[in-house]
Amino acid sequence: MAVEASPRWLDRLERAGNRLPEPMTLFALALVAILMISHLAELAGLALPHPRGESTIRARSLLDSDGVWWLTSHLVENFVEFRPLGLVLVAMLGMGLAERSGLFAAAFRRAMRRLPARLLTPGVLVLGILMAADPGYIILPPLAALLFAAAGRPPLAGLAAAAAGVAAGFSANYVVTFLDAMLAGLTETAAHLIAPDYAVYITANWYFMAASAVILPLVGWWVTSRWVEPRLEGPGSAAEEEDGAAIDTADEGENPERGLRWARRTLALTVAALVAASTLPGAPLAGTGEAGPRWMEALVPMMLLVFALPGLAYGLGAGTIRSDRDVANMLHETMALMGSYIVLAFFAAQMIAAFDHSRLGTLLAIGGGELLAGIGLPATLLMMGMAVTAMVLNLFIGSASAKYALLAPVFVPMFMQAGISPELTQAAYRVGDSVTNAITPMNPYLVVILTFLRRWRPDAGLGTLMALQLPYSLAFAVVWLALLAGWIALGWPLGPGAGLTFEGGGG
Repeated sequence: MAVEASPRWLDRLERAGNRLPEPMTLFALALVAILMISHLAELAGLALPHPRGESTIRARSLLDSDGVWWLTSHLVENFVEFRPLGLVLVAMLGMGLAERSGLFAAAFRRAMRRLPARLLTPGVLVLGILMAADPGYIILPPLAALLFAAAGRPPLAGLAAAAAGVAAGFSANYVVTFLDAMLAGLTETAAHLIAPDYAVYITANWYFMAASAVILPLVGWWVTSRWVEPRLEGPGSAAEEEDGAAIDTADEGENPERGLRWARRTLALTVAALVAASTLPGAPLAGTGEAGPRWMEALVPMMLLVFALPGLAYGLGAGTIRSDRDVANMLHETMALMGSYIVLAFFAAQMIAAFDHSRLGTLLAIGGGELLAGIGLPATLLMMGMAVTAMVLNLFIGSASAKYALLAPVFVPMFMQAGISPELTQAAYRVGDSVTNAITPMNPYLVVILTFLRRWRPDAGLGTLMALQLPYSLAFAVVWLALLAGWIALGWPLGPGAGLTFEGGGG
């Protein structure tokens, strides 16, 4: 009964959300609100001690002389340095060439003959979890939409499943990633406040996150088949509105089989070259860069090559590309579709930068963390509270590392004193930080997803996006929290040598 009722409340949510102003206007209004609240917070003297005791963090007004000067002088910088902007535009150049040369059309139609239709949804979700990083938001949702359309299914269902896998399943993975290394470093630093010799390894949450990566695609599969796809297939639903949205994959060309052969060979050579450049000693992508492994920092340029070179090879082989003018026209058409995203990105960049500069997000994180840590609940409930706090804060602060850098010095030492291991605190944080990524307005990639969504449904608004993503966030939250609670109850280690308790605590 609940399943039957769910489309109705999602329809109401979509209608209500679409009555809101344009996303551009919402970002602008949010910016105005941040300006006003920051000024009132400074006038009220809002301040909290820094978690490390180094200083006092005070709210900073954006409406006084210095605040107005900062906003004015950083207007261009905020936009140009908005991280998703360059990533999206660079990645779309490669994807656009692969799509408009006809490579996607030819490959998808042949792949659909081999892939069992019933495995399409879980396959997309697994790929989303594996690609849960910046390129995942850019690459997978439009590809999944095309795959679903080629299979005769609502393309928005594919887009929604892919976006949910990337966003709501953010921390889950079968292997250790750069995120594990980054969070482990912050956890270990915070743990040293209680135990100076405590070591937190990058595999601290490996067992738990690998198990999560097995379960979450199954949950997303159920959500897609029982909630999301039925809404898009019903009478008067989005599916009928999408009927006129042609799959813009360009013509396959005169000789698609030859094009595919050339594309496969080019892809193999490209991947081999990138692997060699990332692994051989002294190679340009091997070793450590400014913020982590070089190959991870170069992931978007690598994806550009992985799509653009096979796309070019396909076009030459199939006959859809006959001169450099054809390539230029394909790239021009791709960038023309990104105009609406560039406008949204400008306003989103200003809002996020202003919120960070005002320190309102920092104060919210510290105050909420101290309140929860001081309640004194059993370990399981404390971890549930930790996860829920991360869920809520994720609605206001988008960066996982920024939130945890502030929360870890508060939560990790306090929970250690209650007998809870730093590794368990880190795992609880990762659950909460992940599940609301799909619906937080502070996720800068939501405007990317909305741009792709409007390709299939031009009148779509934030309400449409929220109605597509909220079922995944709710289901992932319930199941992932239950998995965490069960893990604690069974006393299983979170990773190699990473237990649930801290023996030096008071618990």
